[in-house]
Amino acid sequence: MSNGSITPGVSGKTEDGFHRRIGLFTATMLVAGNMVGSGIFIVSADMARDVGGSGWLLLLWVLTGVMTILGGLCYAELASAIPKAGGQYLFLKEAFSPLWGFLYGWSAFTVIQCGSIAAVAVAFTKFLGVLFPALGAGAEATLLELPMAVHIPLQLPWMPEPVTIFEREFFTITTGQLIATGVILLLTFVNCLGVASGALVQNIFTVAKLFALGLVIVMGLFVAFDWEVVKQNLAGAWELPLETDRMKRTMMLTDLAPTMAFILVAGAAMVGSLFSADAWANVTLTAGEVKNPERNMPRSLVLGTCMVIGLYLLCNLAYLAVLPVRGDADLAASLKKQATASPEKTGEIYQGKARQLGISQAQDDRVGTAVMGVASPGWGRVVMAVGIMVSTFGCVNGMILVTARLYYAMAKDGLFFSVAGTLNSRGVPQASLIMQAVWSIVLVFSGTYSELLDYVIFASLLFYALTVAGLIVLRKKRPDLHRPYRVPFYPVVPVLYGLLCLVMMCTLLVARPEYTWPGLILVGLGIPVYFVWKVIPSRKTGPTV
Repeated sequence: MSNGSITPGVSGKTEDGFHRRIGLFTATMLVAGNMVGSGIFIVSADMARDVGGSGWLLLLWVLTGVMTILGGLCYAELASAIPKAGGQYLFLKEAFSPLWGFLYGWSAFTVIQCGSIAAVAVAFTKFLGVLFPALGAGAEATLLELPMAVHIPLQLPWMPEPVTIFEREFFTITTGQLIATGVILLLTFVNCLGVASGALVQNIFTVAKLFALGLVIVMGLFVAFDWEVVKQNLAGAWELPLETDRMKRTMMLTDLAPTMAFILVAGAAMVGSLFSADAWANVTLTAGEVKNPERNMPRSLVLGTCMVIGLYLLCNLAYLAVLPVRGDADLAASLKKQATASPEKTGEIYQGKARQLGISQAQDDRVGTAVMGVASPGWGRVVMAVGIMVSTFGCVNGMILVTARLYYAMAKDGLFFSVAGTLNSRGVPQASLIMQAVWSIVLVFSGTYSELLDYVIFASLLFYALTVAGLIVLRKKRPDLHRPYRVPFYPVVPVLYGLLCLVMMCTLLVARPEYTWPGLILVGLGIPVYFVWKVIPSRKTGPTV
């Protein structure tokens, strides 16, 4: 393996034909833009329902920040040592074997990345539906609905009853799905025009989404701040949530003491915050197009992750300054029933109820919207909807831009369709972009993307842990690699990150079996596919590393 023709400061063409047009600012915006979608404005509600206390909620976000930053430090060394298009695929391939790189790429294409593109594009239309219900993804926007009775159970030996891994009663097509398709096609077209075009869109929308995140923080901490709410949240900050559904279910399945059961519940709840902060590693896929990658890749990873995690912590402090962490569940059920019966009166039904509903029972889990509604009853809801639309649009663009480079690298090794390993006249993998768009659109209409994303939670953590373990392996296996950046406090940082991932995986195996085992099965299905690709002759188009 060689680093290719990489010279510090060079910003022209690489030997692969890529154009080095991504500077430090754009690379940092790619990190931040891929991380910030709609999750930060939503997932705290589900987390609050599981852990109950404000102290536990903040602690989970702090732990998420620690894990993300530790992971970013480790990936920074790998990106500086192997500054080529392909990122995590190349790291796994070089540290272990092509099989592990392929399994990551297989999972990324089938679900992790394309599923994320589909899910976030649909999230864009959901918030568009706040402004124009007929253009959203709800019942008002349904164009077609057909019966589809599908139920797939999975029986695990230690569980008394099978868990449902997939269930669908109807196949629906909504206006929102059509708009989501249009968003994916539009941004794919923009990125086919060249990396500079995609990067420009990314810079504009990432700055805009960070402004929207900052607006929620300012409105929560300085405009809608309520001392009574703060006192209420502090009073029950560290109470064990014995009455929550997740605690009851976990104690029933495991027969553990409340404290041990809560550790499992907290770990499972942390999935929401981890995946709101996910995709920070995607920037490594574009290393072949970053100027001076040995310096800019590590800097962008560290700067981007630290900036976003800091904003996420402030955002949750803003939530807790305005809304009680535990809302009125009975009131939430009553309001939801009324809104279902009279959807045209939903806004009126929920008007003025945000503080009673709190974080845990926020309407449709839209905590950010609830805070803005308290701060500005007239315009808050509209401003937040627009802000999240900007955020999700930029997030989709970032994922489209970076992920196509993964399939390009796989194709160069003969492990994906060979046409994906070609560049157009503007130096971008156009065929890879188009394939990615087609499969993402299929997932939009399949109605299964949210379930599929849940299934790969465990698999994603597995690949993160393996990649960081690969850093240790490469230190011994490839001491000749030029490493402009080295992870601080080695080997403490990669070992600590790996252990945290391992704890999370063990927790999920027990607390959320309906998601973890299907994820493992999905990854396992990639093994026979890998060997099929290996026996197809004359597919390799050139080395990637």
